[in-house]
Amino acid sequence: MKAALNGIPQFSVLDGWWLEGHIENVTGWSIGPHPEKGASNDPDNEDANDLYTKLEYVIIPRFEGDKNTWAMMMRSAIAVNGSFFNTHRMLEQYVLGAYFK
Repeated sequence: MKAALNGIPQFSVLDGWWLEGHIENVTGWSIGPHPEKGASNDPDNEDANDLYTKLEYVIIPRFEGDKNTWAMMMRSAIAVNGSFFNTHRMLEQYVLGAYFK
C-alpha cells in the first residue's frame, strides 16, 4: 500500500487490500482470476500464464512505449489507492467500528 502513495501501479493476486483497490488498467493489474470466479483445475499454471502474458503484452510495452498512459496510471494509483488505503482511514475505522460499537 505504501507503493501506491509513490505512484506505483500494482501487479498482484487479488487478495487483501488489492482486492478492494484493484481497477484493471487504471491502478494496476491482477494476476489470475477474480476469487469469486473460482480457480481452474490448474491455478498455478493459470496464474503463471496470466503473469507472463500481462508483463509481455501489456505492462512492459506500456512502460517503455506509452509514457503518458503510464503517468496517468501513476496518478490514478495515488488518487484512488493512496487516498483511501492509508493509516488515518484505517485507524478511524478501527476506533469507530471496533472500540466504540
